[in-house]
Amino acid sequence: MVQSRALVIALILLLSTTLPEVHSKSIFERDRRDWLVIPDAIAAYIYETVNKMSPKVGQFLVDAAQTPAVVVTRNFLIRETTKLSILAEQLMEKIKNLWYTRVLGY
Repeated sequence: MVQSRALVIALILLLSTTLPEVHSKSIFERDRRDWLVIPDAIAAYIYETVNKMSPKVGQFLVDAAQTPAVVVTRNFLIRETTKLSILAEQLMEKIKNLWYTRVLGY
């Protein structure tokens, strides 16, 4: 039982999700900056499957997902991936401008 609890906690930390935010967006309606939608969808699927088999373990997942450590980790990941996305978009804009001015001569 201790191993399964450790596995569940590790899985929650890996997917870094909080339950109320899981159903907030569809995978296909995501913004380019929202990289955590797919792990959220996976976590929702795992939660729904576990909750059907054992509501007690499902409640444990809910409680574990809302612990401060998980919430802080998730917020950190969101903040950092957003910064990286913005930098990647700026780099793509610079490459596009360079392509149009230097290569195509516009």
